[in-house]
Amino acid sequence: MKENKISLSSKQYAVPFILITSLFFMWGFARAILDVLNKHFQTELDITITQSSLIQVTTYMGYFLMAIPAGLFINRMGYRRGVVTGLVLFGLGSLAFIPCSMAGTFYPYLVALFVIGCGLVFLEVSANPYVTELGPKETATARLNFSQSFNGVGSMFATLVVGSFLFQSESAGDGSNAVIPYSIMGALVLLIAVIFSRVNLPEIKHTDDKETQQGGHNISRLFKNRCFVFGLSALLAYEVAEISINSYFINYVTGQGWMEPATASTVLTVGLGLFMLARFIGAAVMSNIAAEKYLLICAVGTVACIAVLLLDLGRNISMAALMMNYFFEAIMFPTIFALTLRGLGGLTKSASSILMMTPVGGCGFLLMGYAADHAGNFVLPFFIPLVGYAIVMAYAWSTVRSTVKK
Repeated sequence: MKENKISLSSKQYAVPFILITSLFFMWGFARAILDVLNKHFQTELDITITQSSLIQVTTYMGYFLMAIPAGLFINRMGYRRGVVTGLVLFGLGSLAFIPCSMAGTFYPYLVALFVIGCGLVFLEVSANPYVTELGPKETATARLNFSQSFNGVGSMFATLVVGSFLFQSESAGDGSNAVIPYSIMGALVLLIAVIFSRVNLPEIKHTDDKETQQGGHNISRLFKNRCFVFGLSALLAYEVAEISINSYFINYVTGQGWMEPATASTVLTVGLGLFMLARFIGAAVMSNIAAEKYLLICAVGTVACIAVLLLDLGRNISMAALMMNYFFEAIMFPTIFALTLRGLGGLTKSASSILMMTPVGGCGFLLMGYAADHAGNFVLPFFIPLVGYAIVMAYAWSTVRSTVKK
């Protein structure tokens, strides 16, 4: 029994676990590019922070609009076809940057980014719940944190390599420099789609699958579950905070006059590196202590960090608080996701599709950008992620209390 508790996955699921985990790298890469593309397009296409925030809004609207259709598709067609569909959309959206560059304006790029967002939601709706099923139930949260760690690796690679490339090659004035990394990414993703179309990923069966399928996509059943609703709210709040901070990071440090965009991109990579390390640490910690307790500790940490940042005590203290926030927030998405899916059985795929609507919280960056553009204060917008982390802290406290009562 003890051995099962510390085992991340089962031998029978080793190959699927490795293959699916590789996808976490890919969407981490795709989502992190947005954070450097945002500042790059401000310079190259002469747009404001508020306008550039449409990059995040458009991409994450793809998540919001396609999450439930993706869940319906995966319920009917299975995890493997869901992954392949996501990869194809991801690849085609990336290659669409080629004709977009010919227009030489900002808005055509948003169409390509929307298609990418639709592809990413198929990948995440498939992979996140699938990973929680590939091994002992006791280590489902730790397993998802481990896989999500490679999301951090992809994010680091994007901000370091692509960020350096974009900021050091700015000159065209039409955003065309972004075509190169997106074209490479598109070709690679389509190649991976071919590989996944030929591998066998075992479907996970639940005792109430037939009942769930007969009842269709029974959203009402999920929304009658208070734990699910609170988990959904906490995940949305986390996405508002996390995506908004990542998207605003370069604008914040350059607006404060602390560094140039290329240097800021490198520093962001350091933050994402800390984020990745914290997920590996979290996976190990949660193999030994309750996930909800560790989530509460980390939630308190994020609230404290953003509170310090809002005090604006100077460059060194503010940057230290921002970096430590990356450490504390790292385990939040996979932990909240896994805790919310706990015990849902045949409703897991449907619940996952609803949970994957939450990256629409990235639209919160629109509010941060608007505040920065109109208030003339680069610190004030951090009040938005502070509220998000406070909601996560409330969810973690509630979950700990519920566990103690049981």
